[in-house]
Amino acid sequence: MIPTPTPRVGPAPAIDVRGLGKSFGPAAVLDGLDLAVHRGEIFALLGANGAGKTTTISILTTLLHPDRGTAAVAGFDVAAQPDAVRQRIALTGQSTAVDDTLTGLENLVMLSRLSGLPPRSARSRATELLDRFALTDAATRRVGTYSGGMRRRLDLALSFVVVPEVLFLDEPTTGVDPRSRRDLWDVIRSLSDAGTTVFLTTQYLEEADQLADRVAVLDGGRIVATGTPAELKALVGTDTVVLTGPDGAVLREIPTDGSVAGLRAAIAELGLDEASGAEVTLRRPTLDDVFLSLTAVPGAASASALDTAKEFA
Repeated sequence: MIPTPTPRVGPAPAIDVRGLGKSFGPAAVLDGLDLAVHRGEIFALLGANGAGKTTTISILTTLLHPDRGTAAVAGFDVAAQPDAVRQRIALTGQSTAVDDTLTGLENLVMLSRLSGLPPRSARSRATELLDRFALTDAATRRVGTYSGGMRRRLDLALSFVVVPEVLFLDEPTTGVDPRSRRDLWDVIRSLSDAGTTVFLTTQYLEEADQLADRVAVLDGGRIVATGTPAELKALVGTDTVVLTGPDGAVLREIPTDGSVAGLRAAIAELGLDEASGAEVTLRRPTLDDVFLSLTAVPGAASASALDTAKEFA
């Protein structure tokens, strides 16, 4: 009889990584990676192209074996107890894993049956998931006719045929239009609210800012900063009142603490002349600023999340 694997003793985090290392030939992709993800939170991993984000997810989902260090997911060691880990996770990769020749309903029923549900329960679960992911109206349409956003929602629904403790999302909204992207954000939030831990990589810094409870920045195979989006943005400076001339040129910038009193003082210091045609705006640090300040990849990020779409992996 095969003994049931036992989790690590104590109230372990959903994901616990210590000193993780992985090399491909002479190149070290991960070099002493440390991170911990709390149960029920949405955790975003940011990094430049080739920084090791997908390698990290591959190790945490037991698809790749680490060279050194340890990693536990849902309390189980990914190297020593891979079966126990797989029973508790779901993975949505960069490409959708749906069958275009089947309908949305048929995709879900098929996976439900493969997961061990009897026919009636499989259909009931499929119907429930179609409703939860706003796909009921398209249930009997071939998936080949779905939009990118609909295919992504179906891909997520397939991950929840059996509700996972931890959901891994590797760039979940790549190639999805802005409206569908925001719809997916709502779905991901609802999954977290229901108790699932979400670990995501993303090429959209705005996505991490909007979704994540905490963000980690990966550079040189290690985590160089971890915190809430607000905490990370505080690392690179404060709010700034910017005076712009009629021609769009920046005339003056005054740092402020962001309080009402601070803003009033900064505006008063500018001594604006109403006839000047100048414009006053408030600029706040973004995750773009954080990323650029913490990594050695010049030009890898831009002020627009859409501009970053092809810069990250």
